[in-house]
Amino acid sequence: MSRADINLLLADLILVVHVLFVLFAVFGFVLIVVGRFVGWTWIYHRTLRIAHLVAIAFVVLQAWLGRLCPLTIWENVLRSRAGQGAYEESFIQHWLQQLLYYDAEPWVFGVVYTIFGALVLVATIVDWIRIWRNPS
Repeated sequence: MSRADINLLLADLILVVHVLFVLFAVFGFVLIVVGRFVGWTWIYHRTLRIAHLVAIAFVVLQAWLGRLCPLTIWENVLRSRAGQGAYEESFIQHWLQQLLYYDAEPWVFGVVYTIFGALVLVATIVDWIRIWRNPS
C-alpha cells in the first residue's frame, strides 16, 4: 500500500467520522424531540445529552469564529497529500452542494447552526431536571 493510498484511506475514515458526527447532531436532536413525546427514557441519559449539547456548541462556535471544522481540515490535508483536490468550504457546504446542488454564503450556515444550537439548548434546559436525576 502506497503512501497516497494510506492518506486516502485516512481521509475516507475522517469523512465517515464526520458523517457520523453530523448524524449524531441532527438525528440525535430529532430522536430527543420524538422521544420526549413517545416516552423514551433513554433520551434523558445525562452523558448523551451533555455530549450532544457540547457537539452542537462546538459547531456553533466554529461558525461564529469563521473557522472550518478540524475534521474538514484534516481530511483536506490528507486528500492533498494523496494528490486529490481538497474543498475550501465547510463540510456541510461542500456536501450540500454535491448532493443537492445548494449553495449559500457561509453566514447562512452560521445562522442555521446558531438556531439549531439554540433549539438543542432549549430542549436541554426543558429536560434538565430529568437529565440530572437520570444516572449516567
